[in-house]
Amino acid sequence: MSEIDYEKLAEIELQKDEAEDTQSEQEETFMPPPLEDPELNINHPYYDVARHGIIQLGGDDNSGRKVITFSCCRMPPSHQLNHTRLLEYLKYTLDQYVENDYTVVYFHYGLKSVNKPSLKWLQTAYKEFDRKYKKNLKALYVVHPTNFIKILWNIFKPLISHKFGKKITYLNYLSDLREHLKYDQLNIPPEVIRHDENLRGKQKGKLPPVVKVPPPRPPLPTQQFGVSLQYIKDKNKGELIPPVMKETVSYLKRKEKNKRVTASADETCINCFSGLQVEGLFRRSASIQTIKDVQKLYNQGKSVNFDDYHDIHIPAIILKTFLRELPQPLLTFECYDHIIGITSVESSLRVTRCKQIIQGLPEHNYIVLKYLICFLHLVSQESIYNRMTASSLACVFGLNLVWPSKGTASLSALVPLNLFTELLIDFYTNIFNSRTAPGEILP
Repeated sequence: MSEIDYEKLAEIELQKDEAEDTQSEQEETFMPPPLEDPELNINHPYYDVARHGIIQLGGDDNSGRKVITFSCCRMPPSHQLNHTRLLEYLKYTLDQYVENDYTVVYFHYGLKSVNKPSLKWLQTAYKEFDRKYKKNLKALYVVHPTNFIKILWNIFKPLISHKFGKKITYLNYLSDLREHLKYDQLNIPPEVIRHDENLRGKQKGKLPPVVKVPPPRPPLPTQQFGVSLQYIKDKNKGELIPPVMKETVSYLKRKEKNKRVTASADETCINCFSGLQVEGLFRRSASIQTIKDVQKLYNQGKSVNFDDYHDIHIPAIILKTFLRELPQPLLTFECYDHIIGITSVESSLRVTRCKQIIQGLPEHNYIVLKYLICFLHLVSQESIYNRMTASSLACVFGLNLVWPSKGTASLSALVPLNLFTELLIDFYTNIFNSRTAPGEILP
């Protein structure tokens, strides 16, 4: 079958999807409701596209990788949206993540004849997403696929490598996402949720049993993940720096790895280099099970020997995971709005503003933050080897240091969050020199 035939068939299937949706949901007109994002500034370079909320940040997957969602139901009719700009905005968004492992969730529901991009646009888009974008994309989840998707797959199959094709997973229901990522952090449009409910209502026979969530258990006395800094301090004889942070930081600093260096045409010498010099430190993910195993050991109060895992990235991931699972972010919910406002401060005054914001932190948070940023500053000093500049580290740690008290941070919040974190790392000595506390420890 030719590409033209497939395109005609795809259009027919799309019309069938629309007819079914209209019948089941009694839609009268197509008009996605506006998305309210108070953090989106009209001066955003892609405000015309970003305001629709088509592309959103969706928390983390089960490996701690950032999740980007693409919602077709948020796409307005084609005459109201410049698809070239949409492609540029998608690349602009992914550019903030392509240096790290990331995941994409594609909500197919809502793609209709009036808002779908052309086949030529889709082909252009796939070609423009070169290796830079595809390499660190670890999973692409397609939610609520239809025959239209299957036909598109036949069109694009000659272009898609086998390796990339293995990253694609089709999920029939929203609940299937729970196996792969932190579902409650997702920004799922209400229209998609209603569609999912309608699909489940059409299921023949008995609906699958509702998964009962057991009541939360009280934390173990040795618990390290998912409990407050105060809890950890109380259970560790008043130690200010949590054991997980102290041990991962110490390991990364002292760990040495052998690296073969060619000294001449006839001989090779062995040089040692610090764990801080490992290229891509903090960018890589690891086996979900391995991370769970290490967390379990810590929570049970057992010792962890990172040498057993033969992967320098494991302690780096554990450090990020510890920060992300704190009940309240290290920079606290109260600081979130102040941090978001950093971009409105004149450039020459931003370091001073950073200093003012962290001065308001509780003493314990301040000490732990200073310990962490001091370490990240050291990592950035080795960027000639590890490629992790202050800016790169900020992209990794920004959302692990602070997030809103409700929901997840929007894409428009990333710029100020990352800028604030970058300033902390770059100007560590200046920002943290005016406040000390008893018992303070530096890495």
